[in-house]
Amino acid sequence: MTRSACGPCGPALRDPSDNPDDRALPEPAMTTTRTTPASPKPASPAGEAAPRRFLVKTEPTELAYATLAKDRRVTWDGVRNALAQRHLATMRKGDLVLVYHTGKEKALAGLARVASAPKPDATDPAGKALAVDLVPVAAAATPVTLAAIKADARCADLALVRMPRLSVMPVAEPAWRALLAAAGLPADA
Repeated sequence: MTRSACGPCGPALRDPSDNPDDRALPEPAMTTTRTTPASPKPASPAGEAAPRRFLVKTEPTELAYATLAKDRRVTWDGVRNALAQRHLATMRKGDLVLVYHTGKEKALAGLARVASAPKPDATDPAGKALAVDLVPVAAAATPVTLAAIKADARCADLALVRMPRLSVMPVAEPAWRALLAAAGLPADA
């Protein structure tokens, strides 16, 4: 026997009582996962929005976290991907940034803070790209490898896992907390 879910014109649903074997099967659990981009947090008592959270990728031979720590301030430039540029454009001074090393390392290397509003990227001859300044907060006590990130269910929706070529991405709260804890980075930075 069939019955329509939406009246006479809707899709037909099979009645499980039609087949005795079907009655023994449990209904599949319906789960939904809702992810939101790293959006501003509610305003703090002082009226300021809490920092947003991002992850940036760098080739350690180009700019390693150790170089950021040594120089104390670097300009994060050279980003040309349109989506990465959109994420970069939403950064504001005070936002937090996880620095991930690509190449042979493929591991989370440290935590930084955005030190300037987005500004024109001096390395872009077309003059359309943006850059930000970053300052170091803390090096990762334990580098978190890409394999470990992929294995953590809280990071399943992270763009690093889903869109591996993207160099600037927001990080949702569950993944952020998981990555900070795995790297031994301060949660209260």
